[in-house]
Amino acid sequence: MTLDLARWQFAITTVYHFLFVPLTIGLSLLVAGMQTAWYRTDDERYLRMTKFWGKLLLINFAMGVVTGIVQEFQFGMSWSDYSRYVGDVFGAPLAIEGLLAFFLESTFLGLWIFGWDRLPKRLHLACIWLASIGTVLSAYFILAANSWMQHPVGSVVNDERGRAELVDFGAVLTNSTAVGAFLHTITACFVTGGMFVVAISAWHLARGRHTEVFRPSMRLGLVTVLIASLGVVVTGDLQARLMTEQQPMKMAAAEALYDTVAPASFSLFTIGTPDGSQELFSVRVPRILSFMATGSFDGEVEGINQLQAAAEQTYGPGDYTPDIPVTYWTFRLMIGFGMLAGLLSVVGLWLTRRSARRPVPRWFYVAGVAGLVLPFAANSVGWIFTEMGRQPWAVYGMLRTADGVSPSVSTPMALTSLIVLTLLYGALAVVDGYLMVRYAEAGPPPVAPESPADTDEPRPLAVAY
Repeated sequence: MTLDLARWQFAITTVYHFLFVPLTIGLSLLVAGMQTAWYRTDDERYLRMTKFWGKLLLINFAMGVVTGIVQEFQFGMSWSDYSRYVGDVFGAPLAIEGLLAFFLESTFLGLWIFGWDRLPKRLHLACIWLASIGTVLSAYFILAANSWMQHPVGSVVNDERGRAELVDFGAVLTNSTAVGAFLHTITACFVTGGMFVVAISAWHLARGRHTEVFRPSMRLGLVTVLIASLGVVVTGDLQARLMTEQQPMKMAAAEALYDTVAPASFSLFTIGTPDGSQELFSVRVPRILSFMATGSFDGEVEGINQLQAAAEQTYGPGDYTPDIPVTYWTFRLMIGFGMLAGLLSVVGLWLTRRSARRPVPRWFYVAGVAGLVLPFAANSVGWIFTEMGRQPWAVYGMLRTADGVSPSVSTPMALTSLIVLTLLYGALAVVDGYLMVRYAEAGPPPVAPESPADTDEPRPLAVAY
């Protein structure tokens, strides 16, 4: 019971925190691009866009910091045995993320906030770009740590001390799983940031407000979503092949494939027994799974039953299969939500093209606002799939999840902390929602003739955002 509560607690805090991370990364780079356009053209529209979307970025960044701090406490509170086992390896990329990447993004984001009217234009522009680069570096170091859990490299197990020890930090940072996960995550971040811009722009355009700002904003968001969606497809294909090579059980579970087959079909819809142990009915597309997993339409994909038998021979008796229904459906929902976002961007670009003589229909603005949920849903179920598909391992092939929970944490303690954190996150959601709606509804600010600094001459630094 304690294990289940600890897992629920970590899942809730992780998924909630991950709502803010992709938006921060994607939106920060888009804001940097907007300010660059203003710097190069001196067009007031881009300045108003920068200030409007920048304010929403700051709210989201602050929420990400608050929820991220809770993540750190999770390791020591409910997962002390896990922390002791992986600390020598896992702690290294996280330490660099905090000391280098987060320091970079927070410092220069602060200079960007308070540097309006005070810093030279070129230096002020550099601040937002450095802050954006910091968010990308943060993502890489964190994904390197998580990828080591998926595919342990650069470490050895010290049986006397009962923990993993780092022997090659370069191997951890260049882990093929980390590279694949980073590319897939960054493209998903651009989809999230782009769809965020599309949704809020659609909200204002539907009411005919600030069209000079939100029309180019919507076009920028739509183009970003389309290009990034294509990137998600390409990087997702790369990840599928890495997953087949490194975690074949996860790929088999993602397809509810119980027996090894070549060629393997892709399941569009499957009904299985309640425990997920057998397939009862499915609708499949021939050979597609083979191509996804191996790059060949005739490739062989191992099944759950054969992989379970092999795992028992390697690791001893036990159940080495993840939750099949959860893994199967989160994989499909991730793909489905992502495809809908890409489709929405194609439709939007067609309707808003310059040659279009008719005004954009209202139904598209409604769809654009509703589409805001798509990237967040895709990111959430994708993260759930990544972590659930690795079970029963906390560190694949090295440490089981059941062996990582804190032995001193009782069921009442775990339940209490779960309830408290859930209520706290609910309160944070209310605050975040209120702030985002308030500032999104307010629209872009008017720009005074002297704001921001219109020369490259330095001025005294002061609070002036």
